[in-house]
Amino acid sequence: MQRIMRKIWGLVAVLTLGAATMAAQASSWTIDPSHSEADFAVKHMGISTVHGSLRGVSGVIRFEAGNSAVWSVDATIDTNTLNTGEAARDKSVKSADFLDVAKYPTMTFKSTSVKTQGSTYLITGDLTLHGVTKPVTLSLESPGNEQVGMDAKSVHRGFTATTTINRKDFGVTWNGKLKSGEAVVGDTVKIELNIEAVRQ
Repeated sequence: MQRIMRKIWGLVAVLTLGAATMAAQASSWTIDPSHSEADFAVKHMGISTVHGSLRGVSGVIRFEAGNSAVWSVDATIDTNTLNTGEAARDKSVKSADFLDVAKYPTMTFKSTSVKTQGSTYLITGDLTLHGVTKPVTLSLESPGNEQVGMDAKSVHRGFTATTTINRKDFGVTWNGKLKSGEAVVGDTVKIELNIEAVRQ
């Protein structure tokens, strides 16, 4: 009996040590705002697609190649950086009718779990937008290779992820209608995150 108990406790110790080692292996990567952006696309009048971007992306990614169990993401986006290429439209989207950036100057994403699905990774987390927090799942491509920066010292890596949200789920409910009955602005928003991060 004592021998069995010793084996059990030995196994527990190995598993605990292994978990601690995995956690220790995860490296921190700081998002580079100057080379990162969140792009989005939404239907206009049901006939065309308007594209835009937000450049004020910051945060930290915890990552270790081949060990998604220790990955995590904590990111913030400055909603004031929204740009659709049309000043009047930007002003409208930033207004209280839509994002209300004066009241909600940032949106955030904090991961809660990461799962593998073939060659992609599903990162689930809490997205806070327009003062509302909802679970969202990002589909992440396999991260790019490490690259040494122009300073010959810093190590960079790219991350690309996509998701789709319904703006009304986050309280962005302005709902102008055309005579045809078609919505002026679609409810579905497609998002693509293109992130460059630097290892700490």
